[in-house]
Formats: sequence, C-alpha cells, structure tokens
Amino acid sequence: MNRRDAIQLTAEEQRNFLDQTRTIVLSTLDRRGYPHSVAMWYVMEDGSCLMTTYAKSQKVRNIERNPKVGLLAESGTTYDTLKGVLIRGRAQLIHDVDACVQVLTRIHRKMLGAMPAGVEDALKQQARKRVIIKVVPERVSSWDHSKLAGGY
Repeated sequence: MNRRDAIQLTAEEQRNFLDQTRTIVLSTLDRRGYPHSVAMWYVMEDGSCLMTTYAKSQKVRNIERNPKVGLLAESGTTYDTLKGVLIRGRAQLIHDVDACVQVLTRIHRKMLGAMPAGVEDALKQQARKRVIIKVVPERVSSWDHSKLAGGY
C-alpha cells in the first residue's frame, strides 16, 4: 500500500471530521484568476457543504463567473497530528430566504450549541441579504498523518 492510501480517511472518518470541524476555507477564483480564500462556518448535508454569505460579497461574484471551488478543513499542529479534507467541486448559489434561515440556524447551533433567545429574529433579518453557497463535491482528498504511526 502506498503512503497516500495509508493516510487516507475512510468515508465515515471524512464525515465525522467535517461534522466536527468548525471552520472550512473556501477558495474561489477572482476575475484575474487569482485564488480568493476565506474561512467560513459551514454544515454538511447529504455530502454537500452549505454556508451562507452576503449576496454582494466577492466570493459570490467569483462563483457567478466560475463555480469551480476548493474547500479545505484541516487540524493538527505538528506533522504527526495533521488531518484534513480537501474538496474540489462546483458551487451553487441558492437565493431562498427561508432556506437561508435554516442553514444559518444549523450553523449557529453547530458553533454555539444552544440558540440564545431572540437570535432567530436576527437570523431572519440577516437572511434577507444573504445567499446559500452549496458545494457539491466532485473530487475529495484526505489525510491523517497519525496513521503513519511515526513512520515518515
């Protein structure tokens, strides 16, 4: 077995990692072809990554021009603890206020646990100016260097 296969996360390990990781880096391409990478809060749904952003944001403009994106979630502070998932796929922009409120609510629950009183009204206000970015994976790479058991 080669090293790449040895450190790859199983499908279940990928799901668990992405469900637990709090931030993912979304990379789009700007109008000049340069990467535009930003950290995003997100949730996973049926293998796709969902996040929200302001409809007038740079990342939305970039996705409108070119829906090909990359997502990176990684953890670890030393080589032997590095673990991550790289997703390459196509982003879809969803303009639906009610669906956006649902995604915002799920993200806030993931990040904060219980929802503070009154936050639902604030989320509804936010959702009017936001869109959902849904990334459907086309290619996934993953790694868990702890699987090397010290054999680098």
